[in-house]
Amino acid sequence: MGNPKAFLTISRKEAGYRPVHDRIADYGEVEQTLNSEDRRLQASRCMECGVPFCHWSCPLGNKQPEWQDRLYKNDIHGAYVLLSMTDDFPEFTGRVCPALCEKGCVLNKEHESVTIRENEAAIVERAFAEGYVKACPPAKRTGKRVAVIGSGPAGLACANRLNRKGHLVTVYEKNEAPGGLLRFGIPDFKLNKNIIDRRLRLLVEEGIEFRCNVTVGRDVTLDDLLREYDAICMAIGAETPRDLNVDGRGLDGIHFALDYLRQQNRVNAGATVADADRICAKGKNVLVIGGGDTGSDCVGTAHRQGALSVTQIEIMPKPPVGENPATPWPYWPVVLKTSSSHLEGCERAWSLDTRQFISDGHGNVCGVEVEGIEWTQDESTGRMQLRHTGEKSTIKAELVLLAMGFTGPSSECIPDTHPLDRDSRGNILTDPATHRTSIDRIFAAGDVTSGPSLVVRCIASGRDTAAAIDSYLKSV
Repeated sequence: MGNPKAFLTISRKEAGYRPVHDRIADYGEVEQTLNSEDRRLQASRCMECGVPFCHWSCPLGNKQPEWQDRLYKNDIHGAYVLLSMTDDFPEFTGRVCPALCEKGCVLNKEHESVTIRENEAAIVERAFAEGYVKACPPAKRTGKRVAVIGSGPAGLACANRLNRKGHLVTVYEKNEAPGGLLRFGIPDFKLNKNIIDRRLRLLVEEGIEFRCNVTVGRDVTLDDLLREYDAICMAIGAETPRDLNVDGRGLDGIHFALDYLRQQNRVNAGATVADADRICAKGKNVLVIGGGDTGSDCVGTAHRQGALSVTQIEIMPKPPVGENPATPWPYWPVVLKTSSSHLEGCERAWSLDTRQFISDGHGNVCGVEVEGIEWTQDESTGRMQLRHTGEKSTIKAELVLLAMGFTGPSSECIPDTHPLDRDSRGNILTDPATHRTSIDRIFAAGDVTSGPSLVVRCIASGRDTAAAIDSYLKSV
């Protein structure tokens, strides 16, 4: 602990965002960076607690106090070694993780937690810049072959860990490039895709093979893979969006959020989209239905496309601001979140239920009728119940984006020829200890087993599943 009094004398300092008028004109990352000296001072604020709740809060079990100390001492190589021991892709989590660790930081009791996420991103970027991140192919191969289906964070983490063990890994991806929702779902202003490509080049150098534009079940059968590989990991995510079946749903101008975000990311990458298929907010009043991170990403994208106005509504009640007695430290606080996209200009409303979409008379949406609701708790079951108040209003909108979450894995990505057991929510059922599915030699990782979750949890799941597959391969 380089400076035991730093948390008393140095205040939390965030890098902040680029100015609004600047950042909404492009898709560059919105976050700024601190200079190296300020970053060292922020790292020095870590108290190295006897019980590090930051470590407890992190699904990956990152050893935050250890690498904070290395960063403070300007030992970037040592910091990166410690960080990469538990986190396969700190350049991803350092940008898009909601930082559960910071909410568990003891200093967060005074809302002055260590800037753990920003420090993490700073370590990995300096490690790349200073040449510490290099391809390290395994010294010896086992001869065992593994197919990983899906190249999102869970699939990439699983492939990376298995490759390190010396197994021959091939990743199958249905899209034109690897990355899953990291590439196609998260906007460039939160995660520049060059960051993904930089890591993928290392994985290829280390021996992982990527086969893109290949849909398992259509272009290659599961039987083919079972004949060619010793084990298979299903890491196909949970991309089935929750729909809103009310009157007017078929009108033009109503789209799923992920379709909207995917298209813009592809356009940013140079793809050409026909005008008839283009989903664009320019000159339109935009309504985003759903108050989560995906909805926030739609808000930011609409600003960059030149929306006339942006409104975001949520069926749940407005969370408390600042403090929530129901979720005390060190648990994740259920409080109001305001993202960089919200700060760019957005009307937000809660406890609103969508009743119908209104037509302009020519097959296009022009407005949405909403009704206020009240939430009450059923004393016998403890469940929350909604009651419509009868107070209705209309929100003007020529573009509506449905961002109400996801219901589970896409059925078209799970071959019918080998039906896998599912849980009550439609996710692939696996043994908690071995990560095996109901079919021999097939394992599963990430959102396809848990439902929609965080990137950091997917990486952790991919890592744990890789360990289970490695154990299995050593036993046969």
